Amino acid sequence: MMQKQIATNKRNTIFVMIFFIILIGLIGGVFAYIFQDWWVVIYVITFATIYAVIQYFAAGNIAMAMTGAHEIKKSDNPKLYNAVENLTIAAGIPMPKVYVIDDPAPNAFATGRDPQHAMVAATTGLLDIMDKSELEAVMAHELSHVKNYDIRVSMITFGLVCVVGLLSDIGLRMMVFSDNDDDRSPVGAIMMVVTAIFAPLIASLAQLAISREREYLADASAINLTHYPEGMVNALKKLETHSRPMKRQNPATEALYINNPLKKGAISNLFSTHPPIEKRIERIENGKKTF
Repeated sequence: MMQKQIATNKRNTIFVMIFFIILIGLIGGVFAYIFQDWWVVIYVITFATIYAVIQYFAAGNIAMAMTGAHEIKKSDNPKLYNAVENLTIAAGIPMPKVYVIDDPAPNAFATGRDPQHAMVAATTGLLDIMDKSELEAVMAHELSHVKNYDIRVSMITFGLVCVVGLLSDIGLRMMVFSDNDDDRSPVGAIMMVVTAIFAPLIASLAQLAISREREYLADASAINLTHYPEGMVNALKKLETHSRPMKRQNPATEALYINNPLKKGAISNLFSTHPPIEKRIERIENGKKTF
């Protein structure tokens, strides 16, 4: 099952990149139509490709910087470091870098391009409320993302969602500040506004579709690693009870976390990259006999 998931995630990486290249090409086409220069398509795709390659190698560090995480050693937080160290031995993967985020909202995430370059982070809020078995369950969930190569898919998606948002914003600003009246034709303006609104939305929906099922799988993988379903159930219950928005919020990094780090509401829940916690607990309860 695990090897099948790893193979699926490696294939998904390719499909995700193809999808976003097409989407970015369409954005470039809109730019080219508005500015009457079809070389713009080549410029946009070239820029996006270079950006994606940079993201592939740097996105893990970028994500950590965006969240304000700082790397720790064992002496800085033995409770967290030992939990990660013991679980990596059990999972048979290299020891990742361990980070702590100074934030009262309980949360955690993993990132990096593969298990050899992985990083895991937990907030101070999570460390404050979780007991040993619950913390192990949360970190086992994150290390499952590492072992299953979920982090690679997440990083590629994270980077390309960022570039789609950036291109949409650049196009809108070019329309607003352009001195060429031809660039402000009603058709061009409408196309640019529609692109600026719907391109990031489509990118986010793609990210949502990729993320939700992986959270269920990581919960199950974590239980297989710890052999203690109640630890995962109790951890999820605490995450639900103590859930609050994080201080540093960025929709691009939302999918990385074990729990939705953004402000909750009817619309945000509909487009959340995370399945509801009650449904995750329900799946665990229903599958206890199989763990």
